Amino acid sequence: MKYIIVGLGNFGASLAQKLTIQGNEVIGIDTRMEKVDLYKEKISHTICMDATDEFTVSGLPLKDTDVVIVAIGENQGANIMATALFKNMQVKKLMSRAINPLHEKVLEAIGVDEIVHPEEETAERLAKKLCLKNVVDSFELNDYFSIIEANVPSEYVGKTVREIGFRRNFNLLVLTIMKKSEVKSLLGKSRTEINIQGIATPDQQLEQTDILVLYGSNIDLQEFLKQKQNDM
Repeated sequence: MKYIIVGLGNFGASLAQKLTIQGNEVIGIDTRMEKVDLYKEKISHTICMDATDEFTVSGLPLKDTDVVIVAIGENQGANIMATALFKNMQVKKLMSRAINPLHEKVLEAIGVDEIVHPEEETAERLAKKLCLKNVVDSFELNDYFSIIEANVPSEYVGKTVREIGFRRNFNLLVLTIMKKSEVKSLLGKSRTEINIQGIATPDQQLEQTDILVLYGSNIDLQEFLKQKQNDM
């Protein structure tokens, strides 16, 4: 996939490097030439430019880019201006970093597809979610094994854990299944509540809104999720 990451601070640079390592084409943008030079050998492409300048941004390969991520953290005004500009350019998917609750509300008003909170989400976890479709969250145990939360692939809805054969066919272990339900507050407002079902049983049937909690090697998890992505 192709990404544009605006802002090569600690979070943006780390994310850009991890996406590059995973085989993606990444354009890293920053106004500071020292940052561009620092990461030019570690990121697919680095450009020194002002992402709040409409003329300059229009020269980027936006139509060929799958995701634009505005990772500017030290300058809230520049973050908002860059985000609004990319939104106006109608990029395929736009994500932006929120610095505080008010900033998050502004980004929501602009209409970004997803808001990133670096304090809660590491670059490692975000890179995995971006690269592997259906991943809700992930936790790396070490360099080789992870636990991930993933949506149920459409072809497995209505089937049991035994019928799918996670262990036999994919060398993965289903730790538990999380089920979503709509509940109403005392004021009548609806909200989604996630209930953990305990240890998954072989005869447990999967529903469309379920979230699988899977354990396995990073290679097996990636192969399973990539296969499901290619089947869609």
